[in-house]
Amino acid sequence: MTHVEDELISQPECWTRAAAEAARHGGALPVAGERVAIVGCGTSYFMAQAAAALREGAGQGETDAFAASEFPYGRSYDRVVALTRSGTTTEVLELLGELRGIRTTAITADPNTPVMTAADDVVVLDFADERSVVQTRFATTALTLLRAHLGLHADSVVADARTALATPLPEGLVDCTQFTFLGRGWTVGLANEAGLKMREASLAWTEAYPAMEYRHGPISITTRGTATWMLGEAPEGLAQQVRETGGLWVPGDLDPLAELVRAQRLAVAVAAARGLDPDRPRHLTRSVILAP
Repeated sequence: MTHVEDELISQPECWTRAAAEAARHGGALPVAGERVAIVGCGTSYFMAQAAAALREGAGQGETDAFAASEFPYGRSYDRVVALTRSGTTTEVLELLGELRGIRTTAITADPNTPVMTAADDVVVLDFADERSVVQTRFATTALTLLRAHLGLHADSVVADARTALATPLPEGLVDCTQFTFLGRGWTVGLANEAGLKMREASLAWTEAYPAMEYRHGPISITTRGTATWMLGEAPEGLAQQVRETGGLWVPGDLDPLAELVRAQRLAVAVAAARGLDPDRPRHLTRSVILAP
């Protein structure tokens, strides 16, 4: 079993623990009414997109998401939340070092890294740390923590994750040559992350879009041998449109975060089918540390 496989199957337990600990970390997390930016790099950026949409949708306050390298320093925020598994990512540390007069929180997996002193508040999810370069459980556990903090987590989410791990992938999915992931609202970030997992682990041709945007051009590439996977509720009529192209439609029947677990499993399965090692993704390292 690869590190990725071992870590992705542990997600139900990680989510349960993160949800239980959310109240203990409440003082470090955004409070209602704060104007907040959530930042990250790679996978963490896509989790930031999902978390920002959830928080704003819950009426907790204006919330933006940025890649750490693209943070708009001219904007005013009450708090900046940085997601960083490694605690060593250059862009995140530089951003935290530049901010003045803004409360900062880091959510990380490693308590022995520079981010511990770079941020005002730190939440350590060391039980969700990973040996794999490819992120799975830390990303979803950090998002679960934030969902629970917003009162949006339920036991059914964990149950759906267990279903996602136990249920076979749709027939023919692994053999597809192109994959498109779709989301709406907070699940657009999850769709982006599903696509990234496929590219990292299996070098697959993968795209991600807001579901309503899919009709505005991207559907033109859908045909036999391609798959379109919806994370969350699909727009009316879209499933039938995809089927009419000859493409494989994959509905998102589980909680969208559990659907992401299914997509992680697909990435590993496609990697295996192509003779690739998902623990050794091409040109990637656990953390991007740039030379000064």
